Amino acid sequence: MEQLKINILKEANESIGDVSLALDKSEKYFLTFAPWHLYPYKPSVQFSIAHNNKFIFLKYFVTEKFIRASSGNINGAVWEDSCVEFFISFDEKGYYNLECNCIGTLFIGFGKEKSGRKLLTEEMIKKIKFHSLIKSHADHLIQWELTLSIPLDIFVHHHFSSLQGKQCRMNFYKCGDALPEPHFLSWRNIESEEPNFHLPQFFGEAFFE
Repeated sequence: MEQLKINILKEANESIGDVSLALDKSEKYFLTFAPWHLYPYKPSVQFSIAHNNKFIFLKYFVTEKFIRASSGNINGAVWEDSCVEFFISFDEKGYYNLECNCIGTLFIGFGKEKSGRKLLTEEMIKKIKFHSLIKSHADHLIQWELTLSIPLDIFVHHHFSSLQGKQCRMNFYKCGDALPEPHFLSWRNIESEEPNFHLPQFFGEAFFE
């Protein structure tokens, strides 16, 4: 499988608004897999990703029938809302799961599997800048966008000073457990009997330019 190349976003600066606009021009990737037949609904979801050695820049573009944003507390049940997720592993120590609802509420943990994850502190999670935009669309659909600027500090169980040249594994997801039509989408396919994003053996290969 071809590696995902994460390019340097040279025009990015400290403004999350400028990062969002720059990612609009970057290559976009679709979440094409709905691995579980009991949940066939597939909203349209794309993402673009880049970096500047010190930050990962990530933007999701979502169009779906329903929207929900009930979780306003950090490390709350954001996966029950209109939620996008980014899982990344740098080595065999474990992987980080960054989960965010459509209004920018984040949940972040680290570990080797779904159970027993170590949650990041609220102080640490607040270092991530976000920009969200929710708007209506034709045919009674809702479009929303979410941009995240993720500093290296977030990866508290690793110690490196630059992303450049880093090899990693990752996957990208969209879910909405408590929506009228629950769904579970992924960038790379997952093989399991029940919905479960916490299966790093199905992450895709990626590297930072």
